Amino acid sequence: MSYPFLKGHGTENDFVVLPDPDGTVHGDLSVERVRALCDRRAGLGADGVLRAVRQDGGWFMDYRNSDGSVSEMCGNGVRVFARYLHDHQGEPFPMRIGTRDGVKVLDRAGDELTADMGTPEVLGETKVSVDGRSWAAQHVSMGNPHAVAFVDDLADAGHLLEAPEHDPEVYPHGVNVEFVVRRGEHHVAMRVHERGAGETRSCGTGACAVAVATALADGAPRGTAYRVDVPGGTLHVTWTEDDRVLMTGPAVLVAEGETDL
Repeated sequence: MSYPFLKGHGTENDFVVLPDPDGTVHGDLSVERVRALCDRRAGLGADGVLRAVRQDGGWFMDYRNSDGSVSEMCGNGVRVFARYLHDHQGEPFPMRIGTRDGVKVLDRAGDELTADMGTPEVLGETKVSVDGRSWAAQHVSMGNPHAVAFVDDLADAGHLLEAPEHDPEVYPHGVNVEFVVRRGEHHVAMRVHERGAGETRSCGTGACAVAVATALADGAPRGTAYRVDVPGGTLHVTWTEDDRVLMTGPAVLVAEGETDL
C-alpha cells in the first residue's frame, strides 16, 4: 500500500508528516512502520513521525519518536505540524492543535511560528552523569520530562550516543537531557539527548525547559525573552507573567511524495 507523506523540520529537528484525516490509513501506527520511516539509510530519515488525524472537529498530532515509542509532546514538531495544516489543509492562524499534553495554540511570528507551550512544572533538582562525570540538573516538565544541566563546555557532554545516566525513580520512563552553556545576557546554547531519538539537532520542549531553568537561575523577571541556540539554529523562548511558555522558531516543509514503507 502506498500512502502520502511530507518531510519537514524545525531548527533541523526533522519529521515525517503522515496525513491521515479519518484514521484509516495508519490506524494504530506500528513501531515497525515508524522505525522504517525514520531510518536514515533505508527510510526517509527523521527524528520522529507526526500523524495528522482529525479529532473532535479539529486536528490531533499523534507523535512518535524515531524508535517507535509514543511521546507526550514535541515543540519543534508542533510548529511543523501547524505549517502542514496551514499550507496543505487551509487551517488559519491562530490555530489550536490537540496533543497528548493538551491543546496547543500556534500563531504566526513573521516568517516563523510561535507556540504556546503551556505552564511549566519545576520539580526540583536531580543529577545526570556522562562518562563518570556528574552535574546537578533542574527537573522541568513541559508535558514531557527534562533534566537541564549547566556545564562549562558543550563538549563536556561527550558523544551522547547513549542516554546520560539519570535517577530511574525520578524518571521512570526516561528523560530528555539538556546540557547548557551561557553565551551572554539572556542567551544560552544547548545540546540535547532525547529519549527515544538520541542526540538531535534541536528540541523545542527542551529549549523551553532550558529557558525556564535559566530564568530561575538568573532570578529573571517573568516576561524576559531568552535566546536558545541549538545545533540546528535558534529558538526564542519567553516565560510570561501569566505562567505560559511561548516558543518562537522556524517550521519548514522540504518535500512531499508517496511511500510504501
